[in-house]
Amino acid sequence: MSEWLESVDALIASRGAQRAEEIIRAVAARATASGLPSVAPVTTDYVNTIPPEDEPDFAGDEALERQFRKLLRWNAAVLVQRAQRPDIAVGGHISTYAGAATLYEVGLNHFFRGPDHPGGGDQVFFQGHASPGMYARAFLEGRMSEADLDGFRQEKSKAPHGLSSYPHPRLMPDFWQFPTVSMGIGPMNAIYQAQFNRYLHNRGIKDTSDQHVWAFLGDGEMDEPESRGLLQLAANDGLDNLTFVINCNLQRLDGPVRGNGKIVQELEGFFRGAGWNVIKVLWGREWDDLFAQDSSGQLVRIMNETPDGDFQTYKGESGAYVRENFFGKTPETKALVDSYTDEQIWGLKRGGHDYRKVYAAYHAATSRQGMAAGRPTVILAKTVKGYGLGAHFEARNATHQMKKLTKDDLKAFRDLMNIPVTDAQIDEDTYGVPYYHPGADSDVVQYAVERRRKLGGFVPERRHATSTTLRADDKVFEGIRKGSGKQEAATTMAFVRLLRDLMRDKDYGAQVVPIIPDEARTFGMDSFFPSAKIYNPRGQHYTSVDRALLLSYKESEQGQILHAGINEAGSVAAFTAAATSYATHGEPMLPVYVFYSMFGFQRTGDGLWAAMDQMARGFVIGATAGRTTLTGEGLQHADGHSPLLASSNPAMKIYDPAYGYEIAHIVRAGLEQMYGPDTPDDQRDVMYYLTVYNEPMVQPAEPEGVDTEGIVRGIHKVAGDDGDGPKVQLMASGVGVPWALEAQKLLRDDWGVSADVWSVTSWVELRRDALAAERHNWLHPDEERRTGYLAEKLAGAEGPVIASSDYATGVPDQIRGLFPNPYHVLGADDHGFSDTRPAARRYFTIDSHSIAAKAVQALAQEGKLPAEAAAEAVRKYDLLDVNAGTSGNAGGDA
Repeated sequence: MSEWLESVDALIASRGAQRAEEIIRAVAARATASGLPSVAPVTTDYVNTIPPEDEPDFAGDEALERQFRKLLRWNAAVLVQRAQRPDIAVGGHISTYAGAATLYEVGLNHFFRGPDHPGGGDQVFFQGHASPGMYARAFLEGRMSEADLDGFRQEKSKAPHGLSSYPHPRLMPDFWQFPTVSMGIGPMNAIYQAQFNRYLHNRGIKDTSDQHVWAFLGDGEMDEPESRGLLQLAANDGLDNLTFVINCNLQRLDGPVRGNGKIVQELEGFFRGAGWNVIKVLWGREWDDLFAQDSSGQLVRIMNETPDGDFQTYKGESGAYVRENFFGKTPETKALVDSYTDEQIWGLKRGGHDYRKVYAAYHAATSRQGMAAGRPTVILAKTVKGYGLGAHFEARNATHQMKKLTKDDLKAFRDLMNIPVTDAQIDEDTYGVPYYHPGADSDVVQYAVERRRKLGGFVPERRHATSTTLRADDKVFEGIRKGSGKQEAATTMAFVRLLRDLMRDKDYGAQVVPIIPDEARTFGMDSFFPSAKIYNPRGQHYTSVDRALLLSYKESEQGQILHAGINEAGSVAAFTAAATSYATHGEPMLPVYVFYSMFGFQRTGDGLWAAMDQMARGFVIGATAGRTTLTGEGLQHADGHSPLLASSNPAMKIYDPAYGYEIAHIVRAGLEQMYGPDTPDDQRDVMYYLTVYNEPMVQPAEPEGVDTEGIVRGIHKVAGDDGDGPKVQLMASGVGVPWALEAQKLLRDDWGVSADVWSVTSWVELRRDALAAERHNWLHPDEERRTGYLAEKLAGAEGPVIASSDYATGVPDQIRGLFPNPYHVLGADDHGFSDTRPAARRYFTIDSHSIAAKAVQALAQEGKLPAEAAAEAVRKYDLLDVNAGTSGNAGGDA
């Protein structure tokens, strides 16, 4: 046996860890092929991955760092304690940071590079519930005052000193970089941030070779599907610029993660199976001698067999309890601690609280040699939730929800942290316990600040890009504004043509980042493959089956297209990384995420909300939109509500254009708002959501003197009628505009009614504008009254309004009551189904004949047509027969 082990050691020494792994895997595969059962271990023993003899020397001043951590723990806890004053009581979390302080401090003192580092700085995804610790550090660094700390969770009432509860870049745009407290989003976004760093590097846009992405997560958070579902991407892309640090305190928010199991072992197997390098940091240095003396292997066996529920209980009891119930399980392990006092047993720390053990793990994860070469790394660090806060907090099931310390808790905590606060100060007011700052000139503060200076500046810190202008040439938009001539083209195709022209722009085409799930051919984007190519950091090492075709599948290290596969969540994460590059990297990029409309906000709304928080800029395109344009696909593909879901996101500007020339002006306006030279900085951080359709129609050329302002602001007239009959206003959006134009003709020919047709490019923007005007008039009664844009446009417009779209009635209903005309809404409010487009539109009564009949009814109610005309119109157009519908092309497939 020994000679085989020696040969492995020699192999590693001579050929390197990566080659050694390849050979060992090949040997294991041959053994399996020869009939032996698989011998590859899924997990290792429940001990530290890095043995003591392989630990590097600690590079810092242990005494000063320990003292600094005590100051941090005190101030972080006091920050939350002071926010619980009865007249405030805004909540907060104490225990997460108390348990994770060492994990952060080793990184902040030795590994996390700031934005002024020559390599460009690291990106660190801080665990959301640990935010008080980051504020406490900023206080000691001189970046925050006591007034700031006292503004915790009081962002408006204590402005300008308010602090957000969690990492929210939009709320603290100079401090936080990444929102993380919507659990599962952080891990996913960190993976795609690391991928995007490589994307920028491989495409020659920025050298990111010396930048590292860190994500701090909780073991309970790893139950989120987003936390685990994208691990294979990091391994497939060889992202050794990525490290997950999982704070394994064995607790969820309400109790143990796996009381009957072992979450560390589960995660180790999961990450190993996904191709990650795994480093376990389970036991502090106090255990090293015990493991060295464990000649029988009984200590390791007990470690392997003890469930998490028991480990949690041990930390909630005492040294005597641990002696009896853990070490006392076998004579051999009991003998190991015969010479230990109960206090010494209680002092056997978990690895996540030992800065030497953590330092060794971080050093190994960032070396990009040995075990970390070519692979992402996860560090499983075992800690105690509420560490140092006393018996009422440490490892208790309720510790996550505990936000207040009693007088006795405070005094014990003060003593443990060596803080010069008196009993009298605590007794006087437990909610007024003072912060402690030893002074900017103290050795401990100067040490911490100097460490950050050497590492390139403070972290977290969000920098604003100095040059973020992208300006499109007029020629880019000429093609789409000319229309499609005699050919039919869906608005999805019209948009794809514009996207192609944007990518070809000589000034900023390289900054355009097309992002798609596995539907490029559906959207007509396969035409991009041969020229722009699909990004793959490993290139393309196979012969494509369609290589002879003009639109063959092409992958490349320099590829421009981010193709996430059947993966909307990952696509949104990729979008977020690209959409915030202007701040993260100082490189303005223009991501364009194109997806099945139904699977956008419905499936990935939380990810898009996080993108809003991170102040993303880019275009989000809901293709194959609408409830009746994709009816061949059926229920789950029939989007009748995405504009409503999108409207809940304040950073989304939502458009439902009918024609290519409208798309041109909307996209241009978006470019100007995000990256134009004249946009105020507080208005740049927006995303434009456009719904586009798969139904082919002749795209009209842009009319002479078109109302470009109206297109961008939400409404413009596409066809008037100056006839002498009763007046009616027809409003429609998207594919509904042609039906309204058909209805205009029906009303004129069959009823003598004069109808104006309006294309509503954005129901949402019209509503937001009107509500803003209403709010201004209410709160500023002495100032000149404002009029909403919709009211301005319809000033003088006669007759009732009939509003329709290919969406639920809730979409056009958003503008009800914002102008004086009587308002009637048609919409697709039922479930989607498979059928032809005309049949579906007749079923939902949103087709041209339904619009005309509704207009007749509205005019009859006002006495402008005979009362019997309403019923006559229903019979005339046979509205109850779905087979009588004629609006639109047959079909509705993808």
